[in-house]
Amino acid sequence: MRYPLWELLAPPSRFGNQARTAVRAQGTRILYGDGTWRLCATSGLWNVNLGYGNVAVADAVHRSLIDASYLPLFRSGHEYAVAAATALIEVAGPEQFGRVLFSTSGSAANDMMMKLVRQHWTVQGQPQRNLVVGLKGSYHGLTYGSHALTGEPLMQDLYGVDRSLVRHVEHTSDGELRALLAAEGDRIAALVMEPVLGTGAYPVSPALLASVEELRRQYGFLLVADEVATGFGRTGAFFASEHWRPDLLLASKGLTNGTCAAAVILVSHGVCDVFDAADAMLMHAETQAGTPSTCAAILATLSEMERLEALKRAGVVISQLDGLLAGLADHPLVAGDDGLGLFRAVRLGLPDGGGPLPFPALITVLNEIREAGAVVQPGPSCAQLVPALVYEQEDIDQLAMSLRQGLDRALEKL
Repeated sequence: MRYPLWELLAPPSRFGNQARTAVRAQGTRILYGDGTWRLCATSGLWNVNLGYGNVAVADAVHRSLIDASYLPLFRSGHEYAVAAATALIEVAGPEQFGRVLFSTSGSAANDMMMKLVRQHWTVQGQPQRNLVVGLKGSYHGLTYGSHALTGEPLMQDLYGVDRSLVRHVEHTSDGELRALLAAEGDRIAALVMEPVLGTGAYPVSPALLASVEELRRQYGFLLVADEVATGFGRTGAFFASEHWRPDLLLASKGLTNGTCAAAVILVSHGVCDVFDAADAMLMHAETQAGTPSTCAAILATLSEMERLEALKRAGVVISQLDGLLAGLADHPLVAGDDGLGLFRAVRLGLPDGGGPLPFPALITVLNEIREAGAVVQPGPSCAQLVPALVYEQEDIDQLAMSLRQGLDRALEKL
């Protein structure tokens, strides 16, 4: 019989591996089909910030499924969504944001965002402003719109992804952005930036950030913060873009502690004013966006972040992770580290300065780390470390041991 599950982002030859088939998850660890518990150093997919099996979030979802098993947001609202939107605006900044749009994933939210920014200019009589600018090496998702915006080559040509209304510039400086604006500034609808690029854990450079406010004033484009990965304490602050004053802020992964398919766009007062003045309807909707169970999970996650003092605890874990990375710096396969807060990357290279680690060698390293007891996220010539905000000392110790043992075993094989 054919293995029934099509596993995502894996070739069929790897389907059904019991060492990679999860059975259950609790706290910071996952039990796999081979009977082994492994430390999760990925927070699921960067979303289980408070650990697996949070009872308060589960109870809130359970109650909502009894009280209002399903209510849509098509041409109407419901009180769960109003409460969740109000709470999100409060933590993100009510002086900046006025409304919340609900979606079901970071990818879908990016699709909706591109519709929104183009309509924002069209209703003001500027339909030529239809270009959306992203960063090279960025990751915004794999639905057709977000796949186009993603700045990493991920088979866009094979799938016929239309990138004609998207541009990409370097994240390391402001030179390419300035050149693009000089050439097409009157066509730019929005600049979209991740505070830390999702693919390789590269922070946006201070040089680029320092220029954005000046360039916004000069050219008038909207600024979008894609905090799908970095929101909800991942970098130490509730949102990493809190000083950017973005016109739109996207959040998803930490939004429900990974329990529901959920994403949101927080919309600034300025953008709300434009749609209100034109009484313009946004042509976007998703059946499962903002359901009562999703909104209950959002409210419970926000409450649990406060109860658990998640941001304070994240600061402790960040300090511990800094020490862990410093302790790995002398390893022959380690070429450095990058990232912010609890979104980090161990850069891997060939011994004696032989260059970036080739992909087959990278897979060997990641497999050895896994065999040593920890699951980490692959990235370009790096192992990404995305631990939960609530790691304890024993989790840090386990991660340090697994990384060191895995790197040592991989070095022997390489």
